[in-house]
Amino acid sequence: MKSGKVGARIKKMLHEKNISVDQLAKQTGLNINFLNQIQAADVFPSLGPMLKIARALGVRLGTLLDDQTSPDPLIVRQDDAKEEIHMLPDKDKPVELKFYSLGKGKTDRHMEPFFIEILPESAKDKKLSSHEGEEFIVVISGEVEVIYGQDTHHLKPGDSIYYNSIVPHYVSCESDEKASIYAVLYIPE
Repeated sequence: MKSGKVGARIKKMLHEKNISVDQLAKQTGLNINFLNQIQAADVFPSLGPMLKIARALGVRLGTLLDDQTSPDPLIVRQDDAKEEIHMLPDKDKPVELKFYSLGKGKTDRHMEPFFIEILPESAKDKKLSSHEGEEFIVVISGEVEVIYGQDTHHLKPGDSIYYNSIVPHYVSCESDEKASIYAVLYIPE
């Protein structure tokens, strides 16, 4: 899924719910220009702003990320996992994270599972974010740095970390080689 599909989905929901971008900005605390960029497919925000938008629209995060349905159980074969989302800090910076949704289509899900490639560019501007819920990460390859509150943790393949997402945090690549992780986000409704 390219950011344009998410932007178009948000735009459609705003229209259906008769909510203006100004109202969305007030409800989320996000900048109007930032919200307009999302709708225009210039920017795909990190999960914190996406969660705020989902809450303001009265939908779960997964509804913004996909709109297909699949039967239970949902199986995603490694060869079928396609790059879904690029999380960009803004339109003038390179891609730092590539998200591959592992829950796409399971409309009754309570978790958001992802395979994520963390590119070396992620280490350049470490801006902590927070949101409701919990995150569980398992490092598959490369080296990962997790800033959690005032602490910094260094993880290698096979290491995992489980934390409350409300504490400011940032996940980045710790070397010149990309890293890969499995991450599961739980976001309460």
